[in-house]
Amino acid sequence: MAGPGSNSGAGGKGQSPTEPFKQALTGTMRAIAGNAELEVIFSGDRPGLAPNAARLPEPARKPGLRELTITRGLGDSMALRMACHDAKVHQRHAPKAPDARQIYDAVEQARCEAVGAARMPGVASNLAAMLDDKYVRLGSADVASREEAPLVDALSLMIRERLTGAPPPPSAGKLVDMWRSWIEQKAGNDLDRLVTRFEDQAAFAGQMRNVLKALDMADEAGNENDEHDDPEESDEQGRNEDAETGGEAEEDTGGDESMPQETEMTGEEMEAGDTEASESDSMEMDQEDLDADAEEPGENQRREAPLSNRPVSDYRVYTPRFDEVVTAEDLCDAAELDRLRAFLDKQLVNLQSAVARLANRLQRKLMAQQNRSWDFDLEEGILDTARLTRAVTDPMQPLAFKQERDTNFRDTVVTLLLDNSGSMRGRPITVAAACADILARTLERCGVKVEILGFTTKAWKGGQSREAWLAAGKPAQPGRLNDLRHIIYKAADAPWRRARRNLGLMMREGLLKENIDGEALDWAHKRLLARPENRRILMMISDGAPVDDCTLSVNPGNYLERHLRFVIDEIENRSPVELIAIGIGHDVTRYYSRAVTIVDAEELAGAMTNQLADLFQDTNVGAVPQRGRRKRA
Repeated sequence: MAGPGSNSGAGGKGQSPTEPFKQALTGTMRAIAGNAELEVIFSGDRPGLAPNAARLPEPARKPGLRELTITRGLGDSMALRMACHDAKVHQRHAPKAPDARQIYDAVEQARCEAVGAARMPGVASNLAAMLDDKYVRLGSADVASREEAPLVDALSLMIRERLTGAPPPPSAGKLVDMWRSWIEQKAGNDLDRLVTRFEDQAAFAGQMRNVLKALDMADEAGNENDEHDDPEESDEQGRNEDAETGGEAEEDTGGDESMPQETEMTGEEMEAGDTEASESDSMEMDQEDLDADAEEPGENQRREAPLSNRPVSDYRVYTPRFDEVVTAEDLCDAAELDRLRAFLDKQLVNLQSAVARLANRLQRKLMAQQNRSWDFDLEEGILDTARLTRAVTDPMQPLAFKQERDTNFRDTVVTLLLDNSGSMRGRPITVAAACADILARTLERCGVKVEILGFTTKAWKGGQSREAWLAAGKPAQPGRLNDLRHIIYKAADAPWRRARRNLGLMMREGLLKENIDGEALDWAHKRLLARPENRRILMMISDGAPVDDCTLSVNPGNYLERHLRFVIDEIENRSPVELIAIGIGHDVTRYYSRAVTIVDAEELAGAMTNQLADLFQDTNVGAVPQRGRRKRA
């Protein structure tokens, strides 16, 4: 008979009510994908797919039937992608231009889903619910012109309609109608030819190039593979090349968010193999997110779980292709890092003692809280000698036992997100590096893991993203036009002694450029959500509002600030992550509900230690009973 703590059986003690659903969905995905080793993770982070793992949204404790169906649709979509998609074939036929490539990628996802929908009616129903939910959240039912109705969505839904016979989701019917007559007039016959080839990826891709030509995107589709324009030749060559490659996906490790200790998909963002563009403008992702095989079928740009009903941001990214998430070692060799660290140490001679005193004060506060509380009157544990008198005076009384309970704060991770913008140059960045260094060392002694991240851009006033926008004819409302550079100075699981020299990188000339706070905050938040710790704290340190001259020159003046407010609202009101902020010479209290503003960088050390000490003190208020408290031995 199973004990009290057993998880056997649906609805057993200690088992989440949604656990049977998760187990069933995991088994279904493995069966569809043909991969018994597929790892399915349920979390509050945005859904994603990697070569041997899938991430799905955590179901609510009491989800409705529609919510479960949507989650099943996401799982079916990912599993079908793994079963029906060959990355090498896809890459071989892919057009080069961003707009044509976007359509090509979206239609390939529609093809994979159509294969499953044609064979399994239940899967077709799940996918339909997932797509309907996607376009409801995108507000597609309210489009009033073609400018508001993305061509990529209309075309992929029309191709889905031809392949499966299913009409567009109700929420997307108006969007498709905006483009239907134009697409039918130009490419109707070519679309019809896709139907007979949809189970053959190579033949389908070859015919898809003809569709792009018919839609006046011939130049964008390119002519480097003109021999594939003939579907029959494309079909034959595709089969031959597939035979040579064995249908295995090719992985491109360039641009990955590489960290020395990350060989599994446990603590960090899941990453995919090849570098395909995202499914649509609304699905553009940060570099550390999934690409190629990890594109998110049926998911839009917003990072929330699809079962939620959250506010919508109009923020968009023109292209994430040139963004990068790098470690300090990726930007600088070991000898240079050692030189920069030595330079930082010289700058800290006068500051070190003051910061160290504050850090010691923080450590004393934390260590003083490392007491244990006791649970009494238990049936097993340590004999409670204080209550032995009861057994002597009344032999019929049972013996009493007790057990110690650790404080909660030790199972904690703290992320320090440092503004690496040009306005931090000089004393502010030096102080920030020193404080991050000493706090990481201090918290590590107390058993608290610390991650140190930085954010800036790769160029001033726009980089390759802006050049791509100019080459495309300056389309209206491009969104963010600079290339992000997000830096990992110290990973949460990396010991301080190994990451110590990385902080010297902040002293490097030319590193500090512009700051796009909203996306950086979102990136750091996603990394924290992937952590296993029970308590996750994110501290933002910045000296000004988000600024990127290139982006603001073609968007409203409050474009970046509005997105920052949106991200802050998401984290503060809908996330388990605790967010605090420190502004250096800049009033951040108007953005963050829990924030302090300091006038001079010299005050940063005191502000950081006090804020963290207050947080850890808050978590223990009322948590420890009055009796039985004692210091840890």
